[in-house]
Amino acid sequence: MFPVVMPTYARADVAFERGEGAYLWSSDGRRFLDFGSGVAVTALGHCHPRLVAALREQAGKLWHTSNMYRIPGQERVAAKLVERTFADTAFFCNSGAEAVECCLKMVRKYHDATGNPGRYRVICATGAFHGRTLATIAAGGQEKHLKGFDPVVDGFDHVPYGNLNALRAAIGPETAAILVEPVQGEGGIVAGDPDYLRRLRATADEYGLLLVFDEVQTGIGRTGRLFAHEHAGVAPDVMAVAKGLGGGFPVGACLATAKAAQAMVAGSHGSTFGGNPLAMAVAETVLEVVLEPGFLAEVERIGTALRAGLDRLQAAFPAAIEEVRGTGLMLGLKCRMANTDLMARLLANGLLTVAAGDNVVRILPPLIVREAEIEEGLDILSRTLSQVTP
Repeated sequence: MFPVVMPTYARADVAFERGEGAYLWSSDGRRFLDFGSGVAVTALGHCHPRLVAALREQAGKLWHTSNMYRIPGQERVAAKLVERTFADTAFFCNSGAEAVECCLKMVRKYHDATGNPGRYRVICATGAFHGRTLATIAAGGQEKHLKGFDPVVDGFDHVPYGNLNALRAAIGPETAAILVEPVQGEGGIVAGDPDYLRRLRATADEYGLLLVFDEVQTGIGRTGRLFAHEHAGVAPDVMAVAKGLGGGFPVGACLATAKAAQAMVAGSHGSTFGGNPLAMAVAETVLEVVLEPGFLAEVERIGTALRAGLDRLQAAFPAAIEEVRGTGLMLGLKCRMANTDLMARLLANGLLTVAAGDNVVRILPPLIVREAEIEEGLDILSRTLSQVTP
């Protein structure tokens, strides 16, 4: 009999029934330290009291009206994002893939409105991940995601991540934009060099292209800054945001400058559920917490401590761990054994992690993680590596 839930995921055989902070409890009573955060989503941990209170309060007032009417929560969240970023405007949706789709539509609409309708192609990076829709798997360009979904959506050209010469050589008369992740997450926690990101900005300006950053995974404090591109002192024209923005509640956003968004007028894009009052109540509270004085500095501090601990483990277990990658609380272990085997062992020992490309295990604790939990996680990693290393 075919499963009642479509079998599109290789799920671990564990079900969780409650969570608190950095911990989850399974239905059979086991406790797990969550260093996966639902793939960098539960930025403030599980059942953060302020998020719970905000959602409960809004749930008792109003859930949904559609975007046929003003939604004051959208206006407040957009104002917070605009105040703290390069952007002048925001569009709200439900997921990272939707946010990237909005970015891609905006790119085409911008060039059409400015007299260049033939400019529609987007230069992307190999190893990228931008979502699971037909357009976003084409933008990601990975064969494992594209297989079986031919014909591939046209309009994307791929060059090696970090290779500016290859990118410049790929620019042609139909090129409209550059789309990259400041840190490739699914691709294996591969960080873009700050100078590379700055040169992307200069190249986009030189050729009249829009620069689009996918900060779905890196955004909302994951790297110790509100957005990862801030480390390089550079800003895009358009940016996709999701995951941590809702702290576990489905919400995404496309941020843009007024110039880039000039043609996004009534009817050009839309979403039935996007930015509904429930999502906005949670997102507004997430931003209030993350933007409190000292919060991001603490993420950077504790991320440095975790990185140092992982570096020590790599030095102690070089036969199992080849390299430690990443920044802030977006870290990865490049494995010499199968990353899925190590993850299964860690799961059995009470630590949740996330797989990534290039045989990497992602370490993505909630941003509210504390020293004792870092030490506990490092201890589980050490014990597990001892078990798998001859």
